[in-house]
Amino acid sequence: MTDVTGAHVDVLHTLFHSDQGGHEQVVICQDRATGLKAVIALHSTALGPALGGTRFYPYATEADAVADALNLSRGMSYKNALAGLDHGGGKAVIIGDPEKIKSEELLLAYGRFVASLGGRYVTACDVGTYVADMDVVARECRWTTGRSPENGGAGDSSVLTAFGVFQGMRASAQHLWGDPTLRGRKVGVAGVGKVGHHLVEHLLSDGAEVVITDVREESLRRITDLHPEVTVAADTDALIRTEGLDVYAPCALGGALNDDTVPVLTAKVVCGAANNQLAHPGVEKDLADRSVLYAPDYVVNAGGVIQVADELHGFDFDRCKAKATKIFGTTLEIFARAKADGIPPAAAADRLAEQRMAEARAH
Repeated sequence: MTDVTGAHVDVLHTLFHSDQGGHEQVVICQDRATGLKAVIALHSTALGPALGGTRFYPYATEADAVADALNLSRGMSYKNALAGLDHGGGKAVIIGDPEKIKSEELLLAYGRFVASLGGRYVTACDVGTYVADMDVVARECRWTTGRSPENGGAGDSSVLTAFGVFQGMRASAQHLWGDPTLRGRKVGVAGVGKVGHHLVEHLLSDGAEVVITDVREESLRRITDLHPEVTVAADTDALIRTEGLDVYAPCALGGALNDDTVPVLTAKVVCGAANNQLAHPGVEKDLADRSVLYAPDYVVNAGGVIQVADELHGFDFDRCKAKATKIFGTTLEIFARAKADGIPPAAAADRLAEQRMAEARAH
């Protein structure tokens, strides 16, 4: 069943049902001249202006795009809260294949829509958008981060995203094996694009054995040409079944942990850069039942948002890296709380984030 907008009714239910959504505002944007169709979702501004990237993706349906914006923006609220940022959560999605429809005029039109929110939403890069795109958006909207250094920005945030994931992985190793190193451990990285290839460098420097997979042949070659010792798995399905795998790092799109993948995981730790790794509620319990330690995605991949938030105050890389280093301690704190409360780490992370947002609302 659909409503008058053509969106599935269950999407609107998610929006207005506080347990699942609780979003403050959702904006549907259309510019016929440029072909722009976008959704901007603001989950919470309790801690400050909503901050989150713009995803440019060829969704199968408009309803899928709305659902993704709702899920991603909620995740940003939790991520920003646990990263210690004075920002709420927001996310935008542009519907369509960026290879086919992305244009300067479309990005300028999108920038005008973001600007119309008057600073309630601050945007940045995400899947399908890049620093050069944010430079264009910024021409129409001053609430834009992830810009190039030439345009007053910090540049590519994937460097600190990967660094933060590596800190989460070190914390996972400390919790499970008593030593914060991946030396001698076999780590599988699914998706070695913007973030994944930086993560591979950290892992190799730390002495890990690395197995990679990616749908793009050029992404694989970029790594194997530099590091012939890195092994390539045929696909993600083969990677997660790799014998002797210690850590699995999903670094592509979300939903990597589901009813099909969790039962066949050989790794004892899951810690990666992808957003929304848990395909549905209950997967975190399935992981716990299999004694797989899950480092919540929005905790460990917060390095990028730490960087783009800092850009608003005059970017300082060392200040950002110091904040991203704290992901190690936050991850350990979540594991300790999960153990004390007898709940999965994902639930413990949610409780800590909700506590910070509730305290902000109370003031």
